[in-house]
Amino acid sequence: MTPNSPLVTVLLPAYNAAPYMKEAVDSVLAQTFKDFELLVINDGSTDGTGEILRSYTDERVWLVEQENMGLVRTLNKGIELAKGKYIARFDADDVCYPDRLEVQMKFFQEHPDYIIVASEADYMDEDGNFVFKYTFSHYEDEEIRASGLDSCPFIHSSVTVLRQALIDAGGYNDKAITFEDHLLWKNIAAFGKMKVQKLSLIKVRLNPSSATIDERWRGKEFVELKERSIKNGDVSDEDFKTLVHILKSQDFTEYKKAAYHSMLGKKYLWNQHKPRLARKHLREAIKHMPKKPEPYLLYLLSYLPGGLIEAIYHRGNRD
Repeated sequence: MTPNSPLVTVLLPAYNAAPYMKEAVDSVLAQTFKDFELLVINDGSTDGTGEILRSYTDERVWLVEQENMGLVRTLNKGIELAKGKYIARFDADDVCYPDRLEVQMKFFQEHPDYIIVASEADYMDEDGNFVFKYTFSHYEDEEIRASGLDSCPFIHSSVTVLRQALIDAGGYNDKAITFEDHLLWKNIAAFGKMKVQKLSLIKVRLNPSSATIDERWRGKEFVELKERSIKNGDVSDEDFKTLVHILKSQDFTEYKKAAYHSMLGKKYLWNQHKPRLARKHLREAIKHMPKKPEPYLLYLLSYLPGGLIEAIYHRGNRD
C-alpha cells in the first residue's frame, strides 16, 4: 500500500458523535485488511468529535473538517475526495468487525463483475448490548432485482461499492431526505451486480439521536411519496416541497426517541422474549409519541404467555 493509492476508502461522516467516535475509528484501524484509507469528514460537530479525531496520528486517517453541510452533501464530497477504487461506507456510531474489509474485498476479487457488496448486521443498544441480528429476504443479485428494490436492500454502513459506480449513478440525491441511500441503490443497480453476504460484518448502534424511524410512523403521504420516488429513480420538485413540509411538521427529536424505544421494545419482546424489558422501552415510546398505536398494542401483547407471543410473531412473519 502507498498512502496515495489505497484500494479502499472507508468513508465515515461524523456529526456530534463524540460518545462513540473512538470505538468506531478504532474498529476500522483494527481491520485485518490493510490497504485502505479512513476518510473522516467532521461535519461541523459542536461536541468533542473534532478533538477525538485530531488525536489520531495513524497515517491512514484522513480528517477533513468543514462547516455543517448535512449528510448527503458530506457523502457526495467524500465520494469526490476518495482515493480508493472502492468506497466502504461506515457510520460514526457503529462498529466494524475486524474482518469486514477482508471478507468484502475477497468477494470482489473473486467476482469482478459485482459493483456492490453488503452484509447482515448485529444491532446493539446505545450502551453496546446486543439486541438482534438483522437478516434479509434477498441476498443474490437476481433476488434483489426481482424484488424491484421496493424495500431498502442494504444496511447503509455495511456497504462497500465501486467508486466509479457511485459516480455513474449520480451520487446521493439531496432531495431524497431520509431515504437517500435507498434511492441510490435503486439507481446504481443499472451499473453492475449486487450481493448481500450471509454474515454480520458490522454492529449497528441504535440510539435516540440516530435511530431510523419506522416509515409507517411518518404517515401515508410520506410512504406514498417515497414509493413513487424509488419507482421513478428521482424526487420531483413537487414531491420535494411536500417532503420538506412533512418533515418540518413532525417533531423530529420526539420521533427519534419514540422510534428508538419502540424498536427496542419490539425486539426485546419478539426476539429475546424479555417482556419486562420490552415494557420499559414501550412506556418510553408512549411517553414521547402517545398517539402512535403500535407501542400500546405491543405493551398489551407482552402480558401474554411466552409461547403465545412467539406464535403470534411467527404468524405475522409468515403472513
